[in-house]
Amino acid sequence: MITFTIALFTLLAGYWLYGGYMNRVFGPDDRPTPAATRNDGVDYIELPTWKLYLIQFLNIAGLGPIFGAIMGAQFGTACFIWIVLGTIFAGAVHDFFSGTLSIRNNGESLPEIIGRYLGRVPKDVMCVISVFLMILVGAVFVSGPAELLAKFTPDSMGLTFWVLVVFGYYLLATILPFDKIIGKVYPVFAAALLFMAVGILVMLYVNSPDLPEMWESMGTNYEDSPIFPVMFVTISCGAISGFHATQSPMVARCMTHERHCRPVFYGAMVTEGIVALIWAAAGTCFYQEHGGIVDPATGKEFTGAAVAFTLSHDWLGTVGGLLAVLGIIAAPISTGDTALRAVRLMIADFFKLKQHTVVRRLAVSVPIFAATTALLLYCLSGSAGFKMIWRYLAWTNQLLAVFTLWAITVYLVRVRKNFFITLIPALFMTLVCSTYIMISPEGFTLSAGISNATGAVCTVASAVWFVVWYRREKQNLPLKA
Repeated sequence: MITFTIALFTLLAGYWLYGGYMNRVFGPDDRPTPAATRNDGVDYIELPTWKLYLIQFLNIAGLGPIFGAIMGAQFGTACFIWIVLGTIFAGAVHDFFSGTLSIRNNGESLPEIIGRYLGRVPKDVMCVISVFLMILVGAVFVSGPAELLAKFTPDSMGLTFWVLVVFGYYLLATILPFDKIIGKVYPVFAAALLFMAVGILVMLYVNSPDLPEMWESMGTNYEDSPIFPVMFVTISCGAISGFHATQSPMVARCMTHERHCRPVFYGAMVTEGIVALIWAAAGTCFYQEHGGIVDPATGKEFTGAAVAFTLSHDWLGTVGGLLAVLGIIAAPISTGDTALRAVRLMIADFFKLKQHTVVRRLAVSVPIFAATTALLLYCLSGSAGFKMIWRYLAWTNQLLAVFTLWAITVYLVRVRKNFFITLIPALFMTLVCSTYIMISPEGFTLSAGISNATGAVCTVASAVWFVVWYRREKQNLPLKA
């Protein structure tokens, strides 16, 4: 428990120390925010900071810091270190600047921000990738909750019924003003998710399990799932996730002052890192008790849902079991609805479509829901389809983080700020993503040697591109006063 405790306190210290430094780099001032200058009562609307923090936390969290961390627990203490370092130096920085840049640019969506700093072609490419990712999230996070709800209700309320219910809710959350559903429901769901995590944390110290320490073992490097790069994609939302950058602009459009960016954006990511750390430790306990990651009764790997349900029920009792059901159902729903809302905003921004009336919002939303329905039907056609979609979702998610980090790096260069704070994470995540797509089953399935070499070449090429660009850009920068 020593490594776990150190990791926990390091995350808390990271918020105050490195988060404070990020805030100084950004330099919040008293300029009016988009919530005031562009208030439309729908997407641009002023909300209190505490509510925005809970909304941002639930937007970015979903099932990621639970299921991803549980699956990542198979890698031992290496997952603790990645969660801590990834959260403080990559994920929270990524989320913070994707939110602050949106505020400074009239609430722009992520593709618009990327286009502003990386150019038109990256903007168009990332718009397609972002929309694809959001629709993937929407489809995956309809089928999962619907299947769970169908198990706990009478046969008359089967899978089809709950798919329609969840879809109906998604549509309302996509087209109604931000404060009508999301602003009211999300704080309650976020509080439940946090309560469940705190309960598991307390029971970790009560049970005081014999968790591995970092000086004993860094983890098992499985041949089919090597720590690098698989762990860095498996644990994404608990360390760094490109999906977060698509959510931050939605919250940025409702912020009343720039000084709230640190607790809302950096703080929500640190909170998610803490939740991921707790569930990674709990998952490690579960695997120790059951002799590994494979269920001896079925011969298959334990699912994240099975581990979360079992631990919550065994450690927290009946109430904990109910909260686990609520969290595991509500978390993906709360991620899916904002994902589809983000798609509407991205498409509207890209084509300069006003969204002040319900009819206009429906005109953009209907094609989005048609595409999501088609993908959902593929998900429900069999487990293989769902698993493959989930894998592509994970990799696309991290690819989006790569582009976002590079865009932020360009911004920091142009405003003459410390660009190394995002350049180093950008290079590292470039290495992760390029290596992963080479070695993974959903990629090219190449050997570890070839995959690592390819990833290294892509990373070095990116570094050389940056140096060449930086030298040219530096000549055009105005002299610092």
